Amino acid sequence: MRLLAALLAACLALPAAAQVSAVKIGVLTDMSGPFSDQVGAGSVTAAQMAAEDFMRDHPGLRVEILQADHQNKPDVGSAIARRWVDTEGVQAIVDLPNSGVGLAVIEVMRERHRTALASSTLTSAVTGRACTPTTVQWVSDTWAQGNAVAQGLLRQGGDSWYYLTVDYALGHALEADAQAAVTAGGGRNLGSARHPLNTGDMSSLLLRAQSSGATVIALANTGTDAINAIKQAQEFGLLRNNRTRIAALFLQISDIHSLGLATAQGLLLAEPFYWDLNEGTRAWSRRWSARMGGRMPTMDHAGVYSATMAWLRAVQKTGSIEGEAVIAAMRATPVEDPLFGHVAIRPDSRAVHAMHVFRVKAPGESRYAYDYYEHLATIPAEQAFRPLDQGGCPLVTR
Repeated sequence: MRLLAALLAACLALPAAAQVSAVKIGVLTDMSGPFSDQVGAGSVTAAQMAAEDFMRDHPGLRVEILQADHQNKPDVGSAIARRWVDTEGVQAIVDLPNSGVGLAVIEVMRERHRTALASSTLTSAVTGRACTPTTVQWVSDTWAQGNAVAQGLLRQGGDSWYYLTVDYALGHALEADAQAAVTAGGGRNLGSARHPLNTGDMSSLLLRAQSSGATVIALANTGTDAINAIKQAQEFGLLRNNRTRIAALFLQISDIHSLGLATAQGLLLAEPFYWDLNEGTRAWSRRWSARMGGRMPTMDHAGVYSATMAWLRAVQKTGSIEGEAVIAAMRATPVEDPLFGHVAIRPDSRAVHAMHVFRVKAPGESRYAYDYYEHLATIPAEQAFRPLDQGGCPLVTR
């Protein structure tokens, strides 16, 4: 009788034990470096909005947002991740710009069975050789960026490519994935030149690209590096001959704002999110903008919000903070997301959704603040990302 009573008491206790009443999410980002406009304070704001929106609808779960600057150093990022999880009780880390930092933190979270929401980590290795059951890559990746931009420029006659590549994981992956897309599309890759992160003077690299005779100078970089390269290409007159085009493999609206339409006009770029795409994106973006001094959000800011909301829903559904269980629940439940549309998570933990190709408007075409893009094409989810069987993710069964 005593044994039966003990078993009954244990069973009755199970539902309560399975509930999670409070969680902590860390926004690990670049607050002051070359990507701070793309992510930074705007990513923290997006995560805070997600926490507030979720708690309003689900008051039984308290959500706390932490923030830190990884300084674009993998050792700093991984040390913060270990401290957050081991001593401060963080269950998920979101954002993770800088692919080197992202890959390091993803491994820390795998070891500790907690979730890495790699919403701003672009390297396609995240869903390839480095895939883990505790990670989801939400917004875009180097394969999707290179494939979309290469297809767009190849159709416009850009048949020979030379690459200016930032010398770390992001640049290497952007270059490799774009080269594969160019080759598959019948184009030629003529060479590349690499530069350190946060390089101010791109003149020698641009002259080398010009001397190659390429019709496309592909920027396998982003942030201030891409901005500097485009500005200096304009200053040197490299884009005035109507023969040479810039392939911006990874630019965001913050970069276009920094460049100005007079300089950026005509650039082709690919993004899964644009603030002015539809009513859903506009409504959320205006809320975010009101907190951010009138700026409009990047795709990375939108990704922080959407990935955080998806993770919170999965935690509530499973009653677990274990990364494997939460990611499995996210994978089992596709969502209709107001910012990215239909989103499903594949076995390699790639969140798939539509991508869009845009042309940057000329100054005279812009009708209001941040009216920067003309929508050219939508790439459906099943074509936008690398085929599942080609990434080399060990989680994918053959």
